Amino acid sequence: MTNTQVTLIQIDNYGPWTTTPEPRREVDLQTLQSRLFADVAQLVGTIDGYAFFGRFDNMVAVTNGLDAADHIRIQESLGNRYPVTVSMSLEANSSPVQALGIASRRLQDTGSAQDSTRREVLQGDPATSRSDDDVQIAHFDVNDATGKYTDRLNEFDTFIHIEQGYAELMRYLREAHESLAFFVGGDNVIAVCSEMDASAYQDTITHVRDTVDVDLKVGVGRARTAQTAGMTAKHELERCRDSGSAVELGWQ
Repeated sequence: MTNTQVTLIQIDNYGPWTTTPEPRREVDLQTLQSRLFADVAQLVGTIDGYAFFGRFDNMVAVTNGLDAADHIRIQESLGNRYPVTVSMSLEANSSPVQALGIASRRLQDTGSAQDSTRREVLQGDPATSRSDDDVQIAHFDVNDATGKYTDRLNEFDTFIHIEQGYAELMRYLREAHESLAFFVGGDNVIAVCSEMDASAYQDTITHVRDTVDVDLKVGVGRARTAQTAGMTAKHELERCRDSGSAVELGWQ
């Protein structure tokens, strides 16, 4: 049974800050957002977690194994490097969607994301019960994206095809399987999943192909932490490439 710990990371007072005392240059805001996410990904990753950029001012991390002190250290490190602070809220649940929903409500209850008085809030209690099946990570990849899109279409049309596949995958995993999917670049999507079996992954791949005509394959791993599960998923995805299979699970 999965027991995914999800942390919502939200920049404090970001909207007002971007326009005070006057609107800031977009290139500077994009640079800050990308660097902030890179630091979040590295800080979370050094403790075996995964971070995803979401809308950049809001990030989602899979943080099984990180306790309150780890979260506070990340907040302090970011506060020392940037002109903005971040608030965090965490929750563990067998459903990643439910975990993120609870974490979101807890943070919303402490004040608006645009509240100038909210600074470095930390809500929620880390998971204390641990098992080797806590986290299920799925690594999706578009079949022959280079041959079908990159080497045949202009970059923007390629991007549209990849984004259509990602959007449908994200929507279907959330609605049908209470799982969270995130685009991670190229033609790759990483999902933190509920307790899904091979038939559930095949169902998802079939749905995306039938709906938006994008063919996917997926490797899946599970472990105590996101990093370990994610590395297994990457190896299983290589098995898909080698064998031509659509779904490979690291525990079968």
